[in-house]
Amino acid sequence: MKAHILIIADGRSDTARSWIRNILSLGYRVSLVSTFPCHPPEGLEHFLTLPIAFSRFSRKVTTGVPPTNQKKSSLKNMIRRYSAGFQTLRYFAGPLTISRYTTPLVNFIQEIQPDLVHALRIPFEGMLGASTPQGIPFLAATWGNDLTLHAKGSFLMRRFTRRCLERADGLTSDTHRDIRLAQTLGLKSEAPTLVVPGCGGLDLDAILQTSDSESDTFNIPESGDWVINPRGLRPDSIHQDVFLAALPEVLAQHPKTIFICPALAGKSRIEARIRELGIEEQVFLLPRLPRAPLWALMKNSQVFVSPSSHDGTPNTLLEAMACGCFPVAGDIESLREWIEPSVNGLLVDPKDPKELAGAILQALESAELRRQASERNLAIIRSRADRETTLPEIDRFYTRFLS
Repeated sequence: MKAHILIIADGRSDTARSWIRNILSLGYRVSLVSTFPCHPPEGLEHFLTLPIAFSRFSRKVTTGVPPTNQKKSSLKNMIRRYSAGFQTLRYFAGPLTISRYTTPLVNFIQEIQPDLVHALRIPFEGMLGASTPQGIPFLAATWGNDLTLHAKGSFLMRRFTRRCLERADGLTSDTHRDIRLAQTLGLKSEAPTLVVPGCGGLDLDAILQTSDSESDTFNIPESGDWVINPRGLRPDSIHQDVFLAALPEVLAQHPKTIFICPALAGKSRIEARIRELGIEEQVFLLPRLPRAPLWALMKNSQVFVSPSSHDGTPNTLLEAMACGCFPVAGDIESLREWIEPSVNGLLVDPKDPKELAGAILQALESAELRRQASERNLAIIRSRADRETTLPEIDRFYTRFLS
């Protein structure tokens, strides 16, 4: 029987759940400390919730856990309304909550006796995991904005990020950029590192076998080209206001273009801006979708848009590349690890609507560019992001700490 790994993660996260499924498939015994209330994923040995950094009041809906009372429900509604202020509060006060949960974590570790502890994000899971007792290997992980945005959020965020990296015996990341940054912030130069997608790897066979017809349920007109933007609403890093501002210029030259936006349904600011621009009939706001319907939409879309200024390697970008959807994304270091401009995608200033519109138009008007990019991107995913490639790498990486 393989070793016992304790994961510290947001248990609601699709990315974290995918990582857990992947390492379970390798034969590891897995336990989870979730920093948000959620129902435990299947297959766990042990499960504990430690709601650090006010996570019980997060604006994100917890997976299958209803509000315990009307007072908490009202508080959550207020936090959703003032989400930017809540993020600032977490930057300044969130690290101060960690000491409250250190003893419960250490007691849990002593009770279940894991062979290795792996925190799947630095704020705030890695910050908590840094209290792992000496003698048990502790691994940290970075996703997306951990070092480029969140670590700069406050003095305490910088301090606790550095504390996590100084304690870490190794680091997994979804970008080579973060390996370099982590070593400037306290990660030991000799500490082993691994760069793989944050989900642990894509199930490429499942993506390729998904039927295009799964997108039929959304009743989206097929008369025009589809552009998909599934990045959701994160004002600190995903510039949906810029994306919307670019649409009238695209529609002026391609009036039948359809813009599909999973994870933006019910966002009042987005809906108001679409009405203001007079493009309601061309924009479809959808809820957050399961994987198969999202893949089907990507397969039927010509262009994928990710208007981000802070990012790691978005799983949706990799999925779009696997689906043959041409990527247009923010020109940032992490995405240049995957996209060579004008070869297998286009990179733009994510805060410039005119530049973004020009890139979307270029992609729509060049079928040959899209075809060549599709072939190249599928090869890239097979060699670098398919779980058939990444899972042996993860297994070898864990083994380095378990001998």
